[in-house]
Formats: sequence, structure tokens, C-alpha cells
Amino acid sequence: MRHGKRTFKVGRTGSHRRAMLANMMKSLIENERIETTLVKAKELRRHAEKMITKAKKNTLASKRDAIATLQVAFNPLTTKEARAVKAGGDKAPYSRDRLVINKLFGELRERYAARNGGYTRIIRKGIRIGDNAPTCYIEYLK
Repeated sequence: MRHGKRTFKVGRTGSHRRAMLANMMKSLIENERIETTLVKAKELRRHAEKMITKAKKNTLASKRDAIATLQVAFNPLTTKEARAVKAGGDKAPYSRDRLVINKLFGELRERYAARNGGYTRIIRKGIRIGDNAPTCYIEYLK
């Protein structure tokens, strides 16, 4: 019997699901609010709250675990790019992934330091025209 074996499949392979959730988590961390379907938002909530808990631990292991979960690609910087980063120009060559990790372990960790869970909110929006799917917003609380 399959009692208690809830899975999130949505007609995708395992690698596609992991990549989709990683991209949605990166967008949620970066923008703090995204629009998606209700089923995806409910699954994303489980993972997004765990990411905040990892960030609150602020250990090297938790940072590496978050990097693996978000599928962050750290490309080494050339010396010219490293100088641009040190100078702090507006067009620093950091990838979006590096900025997401910095925001997660910086701003979001400090914001939720005194909170024991319940970091996200799902707001239902309505029905999508094309396929009649229920849509919603998922956002981090302020």
C-alpha cells in the first residue's frame, strides 16, 4: 500500500522536476514573489522553507547543501572579472546564482532569524485561460 507516499510528479521526469524546482526557488529568492500554478506553489513552499532553515544555520555544510539544491554553477572568474568585482561596478560579472546565494545567506537569513517557520505565503489568483489551471502567487513574508 502507498499510504503516506505523497509525491510531486506533474508529468515530469525526476531530473526535470529537480531542475524546475531549483529554478523556481532561485526566482523566488531573487524576486521574493513569483506567479505559478497552485500545485507547483504548494510543492515549492516545502522546499523554500527548508532553504531558509538551512540559511539560518549558516554553516559551511548548510551553504554547500543549499548550493547543491539550487544547482548553482560557480564559474571561476578571470583576473579581469575579479578586479571588476572588487571595484564594485554596476555590471559586476557575478552570475545570478552567486547573487541568489548571497541574498539567501545574507538578507533573508537576517530577516527570519527570530521566526520559527512559516516564511512563505500563497495567495490564490484565479484560473488560467489556456488550460483552466488554478494560479497563485507565492511570496516570502516581509
